[in-house]
Amino acid sequence: MFCPFFRKERLWKMEKSVRKYWPVFVLPTLIAFTIGFLWPFVWGIYLSFCKFQTVNKVKFIGISNYLRVFSDNTFIHAFGFTALFTVVSTLTINILAFLVAMLLTRRIKGTNIFRTVFFMPNLIGGIVLGYIWQILLDCLLSMWGKPLLALDAKAGFMGLLILMCWQQVGYMMIIYIAGLQNVSPDLIEAAEIDGATPLQILTKVKIPMVMPSITICTFLTLTNSFKLFDQNLSLTGGEPAKASQMLALNIYETYYGRSGAQWKGIGQAKAVVFFLLVIVISLIQLRATRSKEVQA
Repeated sequence: MFCPFFRKERLWKMEKSVRKYWPVFVLPTLIAFTIGFLWPFVWGIYLSFCKFQTVNKVKFIGISNYLRVFSDNTFIHAFGFTALFTVVSTLTINILAFLVAMLLTRRIKGTNIFRTVFFMPNLIGGIVLGYIWQILLDCLLSMWGKPLLALDAKAGFMGLLILMCWQQVGYMMIIYIAGLQNVSPDLIEAAEIDGATPLQILTKVKIPMVMPSITICTFLTLTNSFKLFDQNLSLTGGEPAKASQMLALNIYETYYGRSGAQWKGIGQAKAVVFFLLVIVISLIQLRATRSKEVQA
């Protein structure tokens, strides 16, 4: 009869002891976070205001690096290419993933097999996917008499889009399936009784109820597309003449591909600008989609 009381007392004592020694548990993670992320991040911001060849020999030059960033035509073009690619890929991936999720929640035969097949490309590394699709698309385009990916910016754009869709649709599909399965059947039944058409049920019931899933998937696809690097490097390499170069690859080539102490600082400044762009765009997207979510 007294077991529940003693069990609660024991749990209370354990919780009290954990609270007493919480710094011991937090300290290793905090040290690792500081050494591996926080200090390099702060030092990287400082280096963006410097001219340097190595991190041990730096010269503070103010905002000169940032002025060079915004006067660099390759960076401006890379930003435009990245922004366009991000918009197109985000819309395409989410629409395809949602449609596939709708089909795979209709209790058709082999649903689990289809889910596995669609999800498997996400398990392959981006650099490997890039080289696989480079060989495949180059062969197809050569058979049709079209330019190779590296010789045509439009072909490179479409190649990157196809690659991203093939890799990301399956992952986003899983999230959308989880959201659709959480839609109450009572809501759908009530809508059907009221005479709602399948299209009205989709737009007025299902989509509003899966807005949390849409928020997550939109955030993931937007940030993944904007930060794309390894697929861009392996599939097109930014060719021809940097016409298919995205921001991350532009920063990489500025920092590592150009000789001279001035380019290190410019590359670091580009990285800081890139970081701020990702943060601002992500916050705007999160606020826009969360405002559409149905409050429970």
